[in-house]
Amino acid sequence: MKKTAVITGASGGIGKAICYALARDGYNIILHYNKNKAEAEKTALQLKNTYGTEVFILGEDLSADEGGRLLGEKIKSVTNGVDVLVNNAGLSLVGVFQCLDSESVRRLLNVNLANAMSLTAELLPLMINKKSGSIINISSVWGVVGGSCEVHYSASKAGLIGFTRALAKEAGASGIRVNCIAPGFIETAMNARFDEEAVRGVVEETPLCRTGSPEDVAELVSFLAGEKSGFITGQTIGIDGGLGI
Repeated sequence: MKKTAVITGASGGIGKAICYALARDGYNIILHYNKNKAEAEKTALQLKNTYGTEVFILGEDLSADEGGRLLGEKIKSVTNGVDVLVNNAGLSLVGVFQCLDSESVRRLLNVNLANAMSLTAELLPLMINKKSGSIINISSVWGVVGGSCEVHYSASKAGLIGFTRALAKEAGASGIRVNCIAPGFIETAMNARFDEEAVRGVVEETPLCRTGSPEDVAELVSFLAGEKSGFITGQTIGIDGGLGI
């Protein structure tokens, strides 16, 4: 029987690449999206045609206070077993700390941290019942070192790291591994807003002297989801070209 992987924020960028990597690895996919249903449906069709993967497409706004719980209920309505959960959905918020409006901050914290925790709480019992599972949280290099003018974003991603470490200790006895990935500057739509000069500045600070690709992150997710990483838990692994060292 095929295993099932849940990927949030999966309609584009890193999330889409993760879907392809896990479908290639033999998982059925539960693909979450917020607004871009057309892209989610396109991705689902491609996965089915390429890998014969069963794909469920579920929409939910994770910036809403109850988004994680509601998405969890939808997932449980289409499957009674989850083997891998990738909390990938994320928002970015750039600006001077004290000048950002409270509603934007609330939405960011919901997507990046609160609803990742809420969704995990909904799905964790399914993993406990199977005595196995892999939870992978997508943080950021800025969650490790902090980013100027991205204070709320950095704090939310640092929260994911603390969540990862604590839950790994709690869930390990049930055979469940919890790990975190901290990407550096990845070529995604979220980062497309930065102009050429800003990107060049980041590249100059990156020891490997380049940006990363969504596929770079997806391959690390593939490793952490599989049996080859069976003795790894509670870790935050940077995939940032050395930016965070």
